[in-house]
Amino acid sequence: MATVLMCRRFPRLSRVAAFSTTAKREAERGSGKSDREEEDNPGTANARAESTATIHLLSPVDYRVLYNPAAYARGRAGSQQHVDRDSSQALGDTVTGTAQTFPAASSQTLPPIRNAPPKSNTLLQQTILATLSKEEEKDRWEVHDSKEDPRMFQKGRPEYSSLSCDSSEPAQPLPAEEGDSILGSVAAGEDSPVVLTDCFRRLSRLPAERRAALAAEPSFDVLCRGAVTAMGLFSTPDLIHLLKACVRLPVPPTHPLLDACEAEFCRRAWDMQLEQLLLVADCWRCLERSVPSYLSILFSFANLHWKDLTLPQFVQLVYIIGEGRRSPADLAQKVESTILKHLEAFTLEELGAICLGLFKSLSGISDHVMRRIADRVSLQMEDMSTYALVNVLKMLRYTRMDHLPLLKELGKVIPERIPTVNIQGIMHITLTYSSLHYFDEGVLAAVATSLPSKVSYCRSKDAAKFLWSFGCLDYEPPNEEEFYSSLIKQIHIKLHEFRKFPEHLLTALLGLAFVKRFPEELIDYALREEFVQKTRGSKYELSKDLFTLGKSVEIECPTYRGSRLPPQLCQEFTEMVLSFAEQEIYVRPEIVEATTLLESMLGGPEYVKNHMILPHTRSSDLEVRLAMDGHPIPFNFNTPVAAKKLKDIGVSLTDELMAQLIKGRTQSPVEVENEGRTPRQERGDEAATPRSDGAIPADTKSQAEPKSGCSPGALPPLPQPREVRLALQVSNRNHYCYGSKRLLGLHCLKRRQLRRLGYVVVELPFWEWFPLLRRTRSEKLSYLHYKVFDPALLPKAG
Repeated sequence: MATVLMCRRFPRLSRVAAFSTTAKREAERGSGKSDREEEDNPGTANARAESTATIHLLSPVDYRVLYNPAAYARGRAGSQQHVDRDSSQALGDTVTGTAQTFPAASSQTLPPIRNAPPKSNTLLQQTILATLSKEEEKDRWEVHDSKEDPRMFQKGRPEYSSLSCDSSEPAQPLPAEEGDSILGSVAAGEDSPVVLTDCFRRLSRLPAERRAALAAEPSFDVLCRGAVTAMGLFSTPDLIHLLKACVRLPVPPTHPLLDACEAEFCRRAWDMQLEQLLLVADCWRCLERSVPSYLSILFSFANLHWKDLTLPQFVQLVYIIGEGRRSPADLAQKVESTILKHLEAFTLEELGAICLGLFKSLSGISDHVMRRIADRVSLQMEDMSTYALVNVLKMLRYTRMDHLPLLKELGKVIPERIPTVNIQGIMHITLTYSSLHYFDEGVLAAVATSLPSKVSYCRSKDAAKFLWSFGCLDYEPPNEEEFYSSLIKQIHIKLHEFRKFPEHLLTALLGLAFVKRFPEELIDYALREEFVQKTRGSKYELSKDLFTLGKSVEIECPTYRGSRLPPQLCQEFTEMVLSFAEQEIYVRPEIVEATTLLESMLGGPEYVKNHMILPHTRSSDLEVRLAMDGHPIPFNFNTPVAAKKLKDIGVSLTDELMAQLIKGRTQSPVEVENEGRTPRQERGDEAATPRSDGAIPADTKSQAEPKSGCSPGALPPLPQPREVRLALQVSNRNHYCYGSKRLLGLHCLKRRQLRRLGYVVVELPFWEWFPLLRRTRSEKLSYLHYKVFDPALLPKAG
């Protein structure tokens, strides 16, 4: 239910394109309810609904009701089809209903409720209750249990009951008063292993309130110490029963009883059965206790008895591998072969659990195996829960698998599910599209439509990834002002989280910069010395992102007066990026060929410069200068070392090399994992290039050429009145969305900034230039001549 709207000042926002009057009004509109309070308690559905009910029932003035009768019909029909919590999309789209505004009550227009006709009163109450019900349902959709949700696959086969610990409430609980008699037997000295085990099992069946009080009772402490003393006397089945009881009892992960249990299980593990070992590992997971020594033994045992693993045991093992965040190297090949062996026998939920386990443990998987999994999922996607589907997408993203049948089917299935998928699931779906550089407007529009009503559930990471993904794909949805303003507001609310996770703020701000949005208050915060120091201490390399942001602001926001990056840091990272470019970028075959031919065509190396005009954008440019009459102007008199290297390199254009150029490079698993945490743009080597210095404000004017002793990466001055500067872009597939000619956000930003600095951008697109690399020299020269001496370029420069 919409809340009463209150006016508040929206954070200052700079943008190249000015807001419309309506957009400004929408951006300044805030929520009357404390967003921070609601975000800090996203799972308290009942409290939230009750609070909302109180507001609207006691003060029904100018309230709004979302009315969408069709949603309920879909809910009744669809709830029978999917039982998984994340696949309850058939409950209906609660955010697309028609908003009806009720005018303020008065004696002339609306009689007192007590005098209203019964039908009207009943209808009003039903409408309010129905809306509250939808709010409660939406809250339930948003609750994500990171411990229980990954275990949903265990409900699909009865075999998992002997491999996993059921932490749910017992079917026949004991009365609370029986706890005293149980603990009394311990005080009487009955401490044999059988009696101790029975005490723990019976205590675990007490009501939750009574179990919670046990920790403060001395007799419970006596019971635990007695179990520790008798640890070696327990039979293995009794010891397992004791551990399962601890899952329901208030036994914290660091309790001495669990220390003793772990040591004892490690001692006798080689004498246990695999089924028992897996069950104990599942108990440790339910207790949220880290047991690396025990898991090492389990993995070694499984390796020796691999041929004896049943299908449920294998899936449970992969689940344990994922929850332990460990990837046993000696099991990798066996895991792949077993996946292929049982591929058609796995349930769809088990496939999702396998993918999640591999993803969490950073386990590599071959393209062949991932493609086989994707083949099956693409054929049965409609029958798969959204949670399991998202887990498959995580692994698809990790392996960089551009599986078109799955992505196309996803575009048909997922948009109508989006309204009922929790915010983290939507984030992972969106991030999959941006990571694979795959543009699907239907999916992105569905995400953008649903997100504003869900934005209060966004963590700092979620908000950042949404902004990054939309910016990476250079997509601004139809509701762009509402979409971006809601996310920027959430970033402000979550600003305290960025002290611990500085990478997320940079991710968000870069995503915004790609689409020409620069929230100045947030940028000022990110460029302050205190925050810069936090990024320097991060486990991720964030300096390149800081420099891309800082220099982009200098170029595109000339009126910005906030914090800026220290010049010495700009110098340091400019030198780093240029050094990388000389070794990895300038020497690429397609760039070498273009440089050599341009030098020959124009009259020598002084007419062409292969360098980074904007080092913070991490890609090279071929700069050429023309007089207004079209004649080339020499300017590159200080040939850098990289240019000399180009002359000495002979590149043989083999079939294999051409295939790599045309298809593009696949990222390593390490690069992809980093992409899920820190901003990345390209699949090629440029993605790993540190961003850096090199930008000057767009309105800065200089009348002299930079001298040879100037700092690396310093930008040339704006073009002279009788001079045209061309920035030739030798593009490749990794600059574009998959299978399209839609530029990615980083490259849109670069070309926009080049134009703002007075350059004329000329592209040698890969779909034209790469095929020419195997043609004759005269054909290539003719093509370059056409590009450089296009008469239309001269008026553009003016």
